[in-house]
Amino acid sequence: MSFLASSRGRLLRELSRRRASRPQRQGVHAAFVRRYSVHHFDAAEQAVEPLAPAPPVSLAKSLASLAEESAEAVQRQRKPLTRMERKRLAELRIKKRVKAQYLNGKFYDLMGKVVASAETLEDAYDIVRLNSNVDLASAKDDVCFVTLAEQLRSGEFDVRANTFSVVAKRRGGEGCLVLPRLNLKVVQEAIRVVLEVVYRPQFSKISHGCRSGRGYHSALRFISDEIGVPDWCFTVPLHKEVDSNVNSKLISLIQEKIEDTQLVAFMQNMFDAKVINLVFGGYPKGHGLPQEGVLAPILMNIYLDSFDHEVFRICLKHEGLGSEATNGSEDHGSNLRRWFRSQLKGRDENSEDQTDCQTKIKLYACRYMDEIFVAVSGSRDVAEDMKSEIVAYLRKSLYLEVDDRLRLMPVKRTLRGLQFCGVVVRVETKENAKLKVVHKLKDKIGLFASQKQEIWDAMNLRVGKKWLAYGLRRIKESEIKPLGLSTPLLDHIAKFRKEGMKTDHWFKTLLKVWMQDVNAKNELNEDVLLSKYIAEPALAQDLRDAFYNFQKQAKDYISSETAATEALLSNLTSEESISTCTDGGIIKIHAPLSYIQKCLHRYGIINLEGFPRHVSALVLQDDELIVSWFAGIVHRWIRWFSEVDNFNKLQLMFVECVRKSCIRTLSAKYRMYEKLTEKRFELDDHGIPMVEDFEATIKPLESSYALASTDEALMYGISSSGLFVLTLTRVRVPSRQFNCFVMGCQSASPSMYALHVKEKQRFPGWRTGFSSSIHGSLDGRRIGLCTQHVKDLYLGHISLQSVDFGSLVR
Repeated sequence: MSFLASSRGRLLRELSRRRASRPQRQGVHAAFVRRYSVHHFDAAEQAVEPLAPAPPVSLAKSLASLAEESAEAVQRQRKPLTRMERKRLAELRIKKRVKAQYLNGKFYDLMGKVVASAETLEDAYDIVRLNSNVDLASAKDDVCFVTLAEQLRSGEFDVRANTFSVVAKRRGGEGCLVLPRLNLKVVQEAIRVVLEVVYRPQFSKISHGCRSGRGYHSALRFISDEIGVPDWCFTVPLHKEVDSNVNSKLISLIQEKIEDTQLVAFMQNMFDAKVINLVFGGYPKGHGLPQEGVLAPILMNIYLDSFDHEVFRICLKHEGLGSEATNGSEDHGSNLRRWFRSQLKGRDENSEDQTDCQTKIKLYACRYMDEIFVAVSGSRDVAEDMKSEIVAYLRKSLYLEVDDRLRLMPVKRTLRGLQFCGVVVRVETKENAKLKVVHKLKDKIGLFASQKQEIWDAMNLRVGKKWLAYGLRRIKESEIKPLGLSTPLLDHIAKFRKEGMKTDHWFKTLLKVWMQDVNAKNELNEDVLLSKYIAEPALAQDLRDAFYNFQKQAKDYISSETAATEALLSNLTSEESISTCTDGGIIKIHAPLSYIQKCLHRYGIINLEGFPRHVSALVLQDDELIVSWFAGIVHRWIRWFSEVDNFNKLQLMFVECVRKSCIRTLSAKYRMYEKLTEKRFELDDHGIPMVEDFEATIKPLESSYALASTDEALMYGISSSGLFVLTLTRVRVPSRQFNCFVMGCQSASPSMYALHVKEKQRFPGWRTGFSSSIHGSLDGRRIGLCTQHVKDLYLGHISLQSVDFGSLVR
């Protein structure tokens, strides 16, 4: 032990000498000295037998070991990357290669140096698999990226050989649809990333489609929060398929930023093969439809970017440099400039402020892919001039067709609203403070009257139910002769009773005769029948008259408030009218509830009367897939409509339609009672809430979708993909087996499914939660899918663009 003590002293003195000779060492060195000395020598002193001294460890090795330990600790604490984060990393790797080709304001040789690179093609293949929600560590397709890159560089890649055509089975269909195979899909994905790196920084603020930080939600927020309340608005309906004029115009726009004849020639070959599917109008964009393709979104933004800049030119022309041509709704110009204008016009500053809301001209525009929303503040003549210039530019400069039925819509007089991005844009009147006081008393009286009506109906229903039980009991008692409870009426009725008829059956027969006499089929339900024909006639006449007199007076008072409100509005002073000329209304975004209800009936979720029913097309599928199908509706509604102003009305459909239809579908499958089905399947865990648990179930989904929608460019085509119906056509057959048709997936397909196209909406189409415009040639198309990807399609984690519809014909 004395040897160890002396060795310890010598080592400590040596370490102290080194530390004194190197004052620039940081606290890491001192921590290592304390850690090494204490740990090593305490363990040595606890040993029973003396040990040989360990060889000295250099300071560099000690610091390296500490760095490795800290890196391992950080790696253990780091969360795994999501698939969209992995997709972003793959795009960033391609982005670095693209920027390396930038010189003197242009990009050179992008096809040979970037696209036709094995590394770029492999990154593009990973993006395809991530869009398909396939684990990158799983088995991959048999694709040689080196050979593919060599074919692209040498020009030997045949575009037509890497496509397949889908023809409609029924006569009078939409014709042929050309889709890419996997190799061409990978090349298209690489070209998409290249074009986005080149053109995205120059896109204007008007454009909201397929851009980082912008998308469907940002477009609606701009309309509802930043425009204010304009005087006129209209949407521009475009209809055009790519022809020679559009093709040459698009190629010239690409050549302004890219100097690469090989890339231009390859894109021209894809246009000739009709595999790009660039169509203005026709079907809603961003919904993950197979006919939209990979390159169509970025090419459409490139083509319409000149229109966005033309809108700014029109804006400056009509507003003038002195009126602050910006998009801010709170911009009233500086005080100095306002005073200067008032002096030029020969009036004081106060009069300028009073008439500012009538004279200010503003132009607002918002574009989501090929859907264009325009709002104008000003006179009708100015709005007509702006509309004419916009339409003329689209027709003459961009060779696009605009519907001749385009009309200006007065915002404050349009009750139905305007359709944009699948929702309704409507202006609602903002109530004055005095009006709120008037309506407050009216609402209180209406609420009080409705509460009394509910109590009245509930008590009458209770009396009617007791009447049913009392009638059955009296008939049973009359059959017991020793009790002597029979009456002449019961004795008279008993004469018509058949021999051997049981008492319950006899009572039901009497009820059936009575219901025929009162014509019960015309009533809404049994509650109304028992209240109207049983309970109320038994009540005292004075009580009934008093109740209905109260309800009549409450109704008259509420209806009279309309005239009182109009009188109050007419008494408002002119100063109040001027102060509220811009704040008299507010733009509201509403979900199309009536059309959503039609879609629920079309897909078999509700019947004609609006009551939920089972979906027969799903009965043969697995329980998990049935629940996922209904959960996909709820998830899409939350993802799309959580920020609309009538979301509270949509919440009722979650429970009244979707949840009950799911329960009835599972009950029809197992032929069991609905209460037992609801207990057996925990629908709340899948995001299908009950009324009392609605907020707790929906809140986590809203937060997750809000986080995912921060960069809609990564989720373009996936976040807005609608639900559809897949019917089970056959289970696995050993003689002929398929892999999953989703691109990048190597899992076996246990079943074959048939895709059904339920509707074909006109452009621009409504957002309902369902796929609105799947190409008609895909109706009845059979596809093989693994269970995981069927679930992903139902929940909206992937879209139909990830499905290789040509796998069956290979």
